[in-house]
Amino acid sequence: MGGFYGAVAIRGFRRYATYRIATAAGIFTNTVFGLIISYSYIALWDQRPHLGGYSEAQALTYVWIGQALLAPTALMGGGFENELMERIRSGAIAVDLYRPADLQGWWLASDFGRAAFQLAGRGVLPIAAGSLVFDLALPADPVAWLLFAVAIGLGLTVSFAIRFLVGLSAFWLLDGAGVAQIVWIVALFFSGMLLPLNAFPGTLSAVAQALPWAAILQVPADVLLGRRHGAGALAALAVQAGWAAALLAAGRLLQAVATRRVVVQGG
Repeated sequence: MGGFYGAVAIRGFRRYATYRIATAAGIFTNTVFGLIISYSYIALWDQRPHLGGYSEAQALTYVWIGQALLAPTALMGGGFENELMERIRSGAIAVDLYRPADLQGWWLASDFGRAAFQLAGRGVLPIAAGSLVFDLALPADPVAWLLFAVAIGLGLTVSFAIRFLVGLSAFWLLDGAGVAQIVWIVALFFSGMLLPLNAFPGTLSAVAQALPWAAILQVPADVLLGRRHGAGALAALAVQAGWAAALLAAGRLLQAVATRRVVVQGG
């Protein structure tokens, strides 16, 4: 069965690899926005040095990590959830449920294939471009990069689990676009994409870092930047894994409830 889901992941990778023009446009967009945000951060850090405990170089690195993870984590859409909602609305989900594969496992494998391509395409190149313009605080320690890779994998799983719940909402709403848009806004704010969560004031910072969206960007960035290392890094990864397990379990429970009320609409 592992080979089957591996094949689904490869199919997801190849599917998005065909959109070469869109990928090139995405790389350009991420790079441009990275530059705009970087100069905004420079102005902010000139007024507030070491805001959130970051040096200016760390803050700029954080910006480019965010641009690298924006597409893979589908924080602004572009993942599987819209397709899942459309299949529920049209009734095609009934066909999916007859497949000899778990619905959640199928979409998880497919989404990981998509994310792997986005990491290779829209992840590496923007960071490379940013490092040519700015002095980024990228570590030389291979262990930091290994932990960063694990943190990315767990962050992608958390992102998938949240979006799977959003997709399943269409069983009750039929059109879950409104829910998806609300979740995208919340995700952008509480993942740290707009500003590092460490820079939030007091209680808001503590609450934001306790929510699952912090596992998508804030934790991987802090692991790579060395703000979480040793036992602290392992503890952060454990929290990510805990959120991933809890949200995947919630998705399985909601899937079990939802599939009892499949409504075929439109033929």
